[in-house]
Amino acid sequence: MNNRKSKELINYIDAAMSKATIKHFEDGTFFGEISECPGVWSNEDTKEECLKILREVLEEWIILKLADGDSLPVIDGKSI
Repeated sequence: MNNRKSKELINYIDAAMSKATIKHFEDGTFFGEISECPGVWSNEDTKEECLKILREVLEEWIILKLADGDSLPVIDGKSI
């Protein structure tokens, strides 16, 4: 992947992560999701771990969408 494409990917991931919502449940766990990216969510014991796993799930989601030839949503003007 060339530098321009790498930067586009990083910018897209950052834009998507900026849309993440995190909820703290009574049992102490944290649930995070990115509604613009259906199926991208995580549920972890700490907020930090929730965000980390959410980013990993997002990256895997992008790879699968691209491999399947599916389009990705435009997020804050960013696209791949």
